[in-house]
Amino acid sequence: MRWRRIARQVGRSVAVWAVSTATMLVLAGLLPDFRLQSADGDNVTTIALAAACGAGAFGILSAVVWPLLVRLLLLVPALVLGLLVFFLNGSLLLLALRVNPSGRGEAAPETAVIVAAVMSAVASATGGALAVRDDEAYRRRLHRLATRGRRAHPPCPTAPGLVCVQLDGVGHDVLTNAVREGLMPTVARWLAAGGPTHQAPAHQEPTHRLTPWRTDWSSQTGASQLGILHGSNFDVPAFRWYEKDRGEVMVCNRPTSAAELQRRAALRTRDDGLLAVDGASRGNLFSGGAGEQALVLSIATRRRGRDNRSRAGYFAYFSDPANAVRTALSFVAEVAREIGQSTRARLGQQRPRVGRGGLYPLVRAFATVVERDVVVAAVMGDMLAGRTAVYADLVAYDEVAHHSGPHGRDAEQVLRRLDRCLALLERVAEHAPRPYRIVVLSDHGQSPGETFRARYGLTLGDLVRAGCGLPVPRRAEQTHSGAEARAAVRAALRRPVEEKGEHHRPARRREPVVLASGNLGLISFPDVPHRMTKEEIDARHPALLTTLANHPGIGFLLVRSERHGGVVLGAHGAEIPLDRLDEEPGPLARFGPGAADAVRRTHSFPHTADIMVNSAYDPADGEVLAFEEQIGSHGGLGGAQSRPFLLSPVDLTPPAADGTEPVGAERIHRILRRWLDELNGPQVPLTPAAEKEEESAEEERAA
Repeated sequence: MRWRRIARQVGRSVAVWAVSTATMLVLAGLLPDFRLQSADGDNVTTIALAAACGAGAFGILSAVVWPLLVRLLLLVPALVLGLLVFFLNGSLLLLALRVNPSGRGEAAPETAVIVAAVMSAVASATGGALAVRDDEAYRRRLHRLATRGRRAHPPCPTAPGLVCVQLDGVGHDVLTNAVREGLMPTVARWLAAGGPTHQAPAHQEPTHRLTPWRTDWSSQTGASQLGILHGSNFDVPAFRWYEKDRGEVMVCNRPTSAAELQRRAALRTRDDGLLAVDGASRGNLFSGGAGEQALVLSIATRRRGRDNRSRAGYFAYFSDPANAVRTALSFVAEVAREIGQSTRARLGQQRPRVGRGGLYPLVRAFATVVERDVVVAAVMGDMLAGRTAVYADLVAYDEVAHHSGPHGRDAEQVLRRLDRCLALLERVAEHAPRPYRIVVLSDHGQSPGETFRARYGLTLGDLVRAGCGLPVPRRAEQTHSGAEARAAVRAALRRPVEEKGEHHRPARRREPVVLASGNLGLISFPDVPHRMTKEEIDARHPALLTTLANHPGIGFLLVRSERHGGVVLGAHGAEIPLDRLDEEPGPLARFGPGAADAVRRTHSFPHTADIMVNSAYDPADGEVLAFEEQIGSHGGLGGAQSRPFLLSPVDLTPPAADGTEPVGAERIHRILRRWLDELNGPQVPLTPAAEKEEESAEEERAA
């Protein structure tokens, strides 16, 4: 059997060499600056021999030299490495022509880049096509592409592993609509659901169940992923907030803040995280305690070493020249696609609309192409290496939906590509050394709507300054989007993740610090060391709370009260103590069930802002008003942003034994941890009483 495998491998190599030779001959005939013959002319045999030698030399250099170049260039920022792909590949071709024994090859530098890109793509496609009918060869090829350079692992356990894929920002309703419209056939097949063009067979049984869950008040990746991976998101009131005791602004997608939040969660739970036992964290804000980490933001600022392999995923992917060329080509295509889509939206006077110029096309391409490809390849490697638990975040949809809207055509195209990623992981699982259960989930949804600035011509900061009697700039300054992809790009470029207005210390201590997290705003007075009460705020700025509460773009306020502990303020003088919200929800009524509990929980956080502001919400159309420059937003209460999904295999116990929606990211952590326990032991469904006991025990340990 061994000699047969060797013979098949040799046959595939010869076939790829032959196709590469033919490709080089065709390109030599089409491109004027690329030739394989001498100036005096040669016969056909000599030209073919030159092409064969050139193709062979290029293939050997790609296999041997390219991985060494990529490893050396890991010192270069990852995004720059992606842009250098074409130049490096072209240089290898020029070197191959130089060492060609025939000595007849010659190409202009710019032509060499084109020839090298085409030959790499053709060789990759040919090798894949020949290996697809050979399961063992296909498995080995995936292992080589995704885990090149990985250390050998001990024999793999036979118990199933767990792979969790987070589709960042995809709400429950968005997913169900995508399935119904045929945008995600893989998910539809798992659910045995059909769309207009993909009807599920009548006899097909679902392999997965779909469960919605509710986020905390802070419906954003920082709070949700910290709770999911580390079991606690206590004292994370928003995406960004000001901490008076430290005099600093915390931002969830800033590496230093992410590291601090992860440290605090570990201290509170006395646990390393969901992935502490033979786990891998890929493309996340936090590590989850995983031993294998790639593109993890919380370790991005550390010096490279045994405990910091955040950039290892780039080498595992870009070490294959065909991968590098394919991703680079897709990157360029995505930039062109974004420019075309934004131009069409601008010319068509699409509303609502936000600016999509500057570096945004590059940021979008990084999120939807580079980050996606590298993370998926890393997960493939983890599965083929037999890891027990893997958690990966794909931020593509979230980034596009922020700027194009959660229901736009641009976002739908991203959903199609994400579905293909799930199909690929499903195929890889068939060749993994152990069975895997694939769980797909989201950390939050997105609510549509125009920006607060576009609706009223001023920002939340301008409104606060007016209420405080401070001068307001004539021209409102926009609040930049704090999407996760922008932080990933900056981490890849090794630039600090600082945004305009996010200085560590306010310039004037008596002026309020106003921060935005989607449609959630936070107002803090840095010169007062404690959290101010309503009475103190009224004494200092008599018009501020009234101005905010009665503005049509504001849904409600949360402030501390000397009389009631905490109160919710709304329009027309509404003032409801937190302990009476269940009987008298007031302005919280339109935000749906669970809003009162979410507000009360945030009120208990030590670093909750002096004034918490949630924008207005229209239940009729599900729209909110973002305080950031986003037409698809999340971060507060209101609409689809608070209702993500959990898609789990049916052979795992239901997320909630009583059939209710799970509430809070910490609850999702307990569910995933229970599933890990089930996969490593007998799968015994929990009774409602046993599940409540489990929750109580977890809460006691956390306290």
